[in-house]
Amino acid sequence: MRSRDSVAPAVADGRDGAAGGRDGAAAEGRTDSAAGRTVGGRARPGTAAPRAGRGQAEAVLARPRRGSAPLHPGAWWLWSLGLGTAATRTTNPLLLALLIAAAGYVVATHRSPSPWSRSYTAFVKLAAAVLLIRLAFTVALGSPVPGTHVLLTLPEIPLPHWAQGIRLGGRVTAEALLFAGYNGLKLATLLICVGAANALASPARLLKSLPGALYEAGVAVVVALTFAPHLISDVQRLRAARRLRGRPDRGVRGLLQVGLPVLEGALERSVALAAAMDARGYGRTAEVPARVRRTTTALTLGGLLGVCAGTYGLLTAEGGAYGVPVLCAGAAAALAGLRLGGRRSPRTRYRPDPWGVRAWLVAGSGAGVAALLTLAAAHDPDALHPGVVPLVAPSLPLWPAAAVLLALLPAFAVPEPVEEPS
Repeated sequence: MRSRDSVAPAVADGRDGAAGGRDGAAAEGRTDSAAGRTVGGRARPGTAAPRAGRGQAEAVLARPRRGSAPLHPGAWWLWSLGLGTAATRTTNPLLLALLIAAAGYVVATHRSPSPWSRSYTAFVKLAAAVLLIRLAFTVALGSPVPGTHVLLTLPEIPLPHWAQGIRLGGRVTAEALLFAGYNGLKLATLLICVGAANALASPARLLKSLPGALYEAGVAVVVALTFAPHLISDVQRLRAARRLRGRPDRGVRGLLQVGLPVLEGALERSVALAAAMDARGYGRTAEVPARVRRTTTALTLGGLLGVCAGTYGLLTAEGGAYGVPVLCAGAAAALAGLRLGGRRSPRTRYRPDPWGVRAWLVAGSGAGVAALLTLAAAHDPDALHPGVVPLVAPSLPLWPAAAVLLALLPAFAVPEPVEEPS
C-alpha cells in the first residue's frame, strides 16, 4: 500500500495533466528538464507536470465577457412604465405603432434565452385579442359616435325600455370602427409595454431589489409571473416528445394525455419551491418594538391615502393646486413606512445589482418619452388625438415622433445580455 506522500503528488499531477490537455500539447510523454521524465504520458511520483495549460485556462476564465454585469431590473420596469404612460397620452395610431416598434426592437436585441423571457409573445397575442374584442363589441353593441359612412347593417334585436342606450345590431359605420380601433390600440400598446418589462427584467433579480417590507408580497408576485412561462415550456416539451414517439399531440385526447404530466411537474416544482423557501427561513420575522410597528402602520396608511388624494387632485381640474404637494408628501410617507417595515424581515442580499449609469440612461429614456408626450398632448391635442368625425387620415407629428424614438436608447446603451440561469 502506497503512503499518503506518494499518492498526493500523483493526484496533483493528474489534475495538471487534465488541465494541460486543453492546450493541444496534452501531457503525453513530454520531457521537461526541470520537472523530470514522464512514463506512458503520466508523471512519476514526486515530479511535477507542466503547468502551462492551467495558466492559460485560468487566463481564459478570468477574461471579462461583454455584458457580464446585467442591468438593474428596476430600470427596465421604469423604462416600460414610461412607454406605457406615453401610450395613454395619445390615440394617434402612428405614434402608437412607433411605441410598439421601439419596445419590440429593444426586446428582440436584449431578451435572454431564459423561460420567463418568452412571455413577450403571449403579451403580444393578448394585445391583439384585446383589439379584436374591442372591435367586435363595437360591431355587436354599436357605438355612440355618429357616422355617415355605413359599412354594413346588421339585424337589430329590440330590447326592453329599461335597456335604453344599448342596442344589439344595427348600422356599423366606419367612424365607429375607427374610434374603437384607436382606443383598442392604445390599450394594446400598454399591454405590450408591460410585456416588454416581463421579458427583459428577471423576476428573481427584481425580487432581490424590493424593500424588506414588500418581500413576501414580492415572492407571491414572482411565483405567479414565473409559473405561466414554465407551464408553457412544459407543454411544448411534452408535445415534442409525443410527436417524436408518433403519438397525437392535438385535440382533446392529446390535451388530456399531456395535462397529467404537466400537473405532476407543477406539483413537484411547488414542493421543491416550498422546501427551498423553508430552508432559507421564509416567513420568519424579527421582533421590533410596538412603537416602531405603530409608526410603520401610520406612515404606510397615511402615505397611501396621500398618494390616492394627490392622484385624484391631478386628474381633476379643481385639485391642480394641491395635487402635486399631496402626492409628493404621500409618496415620501409611504417610502418611510416601507423603510421601517423592513426591520421585521431581516435578510441579506447576495451580489446585489448595482444601479449604474446605464440604469439611469434606460430609466431616463422611458421617463423622457412619457414627459415629452404629455407635454405634446397639452400643447397640440389635435395631433395626438386625431378626430374621426369627419373621417380624416391621421398625420404623424414630427417632434412627438422624435420623442418616441428616444425609447430606442437602451438598444445602444446596454450591452447584449449573456445567458443566465432561469
